[in-house]
Amino acid sequence: MEPQVSSKMKKVLLVINCIILAVGTCGGPLVMRLYFIKGGKRIWLSCWLQTVAWPINFIPLAISYFYRRKSNNNDDDNNNNNNTKVILMTPRIFMATIGIGILQGFTNYFYSYGIEKLPVSTSGLLFATQLAFTAFFAFLIVKLKFTSYSVNSVFLLTIGAVILALRSGGDKPEGEPTKEYILGFIMTVASAALTGLIFPLVELIYKKAQQAITYTLVLEFQTVYCFAATVLSTIGMIINKDFQAISREAKAFELGESRYYVVIVWSAIILQFYFLGTIGVIYSASSLVSGILISVLLPVTEVLAVFLYGENFSAEKGISLALSLWGFASYFYGDYKENKKRENIQSPETEMIDKTCTP
Repeated sequence: MEPQVSSKMKKVLLVINCIILAVGTCGGPLVMRLYFIKGGKRIWLSCWLQTVAWPINFIPLAISYFYRRKSNNNDDDNNNNNNTKVILMTPRIFMATIGIGILQGFTNYFYSYGIEKLPVSTSGLLFATQLAFTAFFAFLIVKLKFTSYSVNSVFLLTIGAVILALRSGGDKPEGEPTKEYILGFIMTVASAALTGLIFPLVELIYKKAQQAITYTLVLEFQTVYCFAATVLSTIGMIINKDFQAISREAKAFELGESRYYVVIVWSAIILQFYFLGTIGVIYSASSLVSGILISVLLPVTEVLAVFLYGENFSAEKGISLALSLWGFASYFYGDYKENKKRENIQSPETEMIDKTCTP
């Protein structure tokens, strides 16, 4: 059995996963857009790269297994039979995870389509609407209770995204057909809606699981989840004959053939950080925290896009950035006050029990 993660350790894991999520959220769209603006045209390949690095998860899973194995041996030195489980996931959770992974595969395709057709600044802020979808589906699926601070946060972050979306027509790439541009809008919003649905579904699985939710189980969930999405995108690549086109596309890539493969490899690694961080934040906090963090990081991605790709940073983008930061601060200030309130109403008897049970 794996030891339960303490409250203090959960906070540490939350910080670590927030950092991982930040790298994936900011770096992912930029490296995906780099692929397209320098000559890449394969949407299914871009979709495939978002989850194909799932074997990376075997590294922390192996570390976790040997840690659990060592802990079990220390708990019972006289027992020579080690019963440490290699896999913690039950068949019920496995099947639910496969379903969500397939849903994520379609989400990845919609998102890749939007990245190809729209500038990073436009697609990023449209995708920020996932926060509104997350809040809505979290209310329906996991009965999330809103506070005035969380409602204010959702409102500010959504308004910030809408302000930029209303002016995004001026960012249409030169030569891009209007029909393709509009379809890119629709696909990006669709990916945001599916993402907003997936977050609460993951949280629901955690709550309904008839076993302890440990970080090892979360890593197993992440591995199966991304594997299922990769299978879907692999089928899409086979049908679209993308595997045969990779070598030809590499030779025509503007940055050179060798750098084409560098972009491909780093795309897969950075994008895996996004999924690993997302699942970790949901485990350590909640689906809404994950959604808010992603939303507040999207304007940061825009600033990076301005410096790296020369995209225009308008007054509307500055307003959106300010609103996003305000919304982020609002949520966590409300969360801080709620935690303080719970601490203040804790009875002295409960505190004495906690102290007595603490080794």
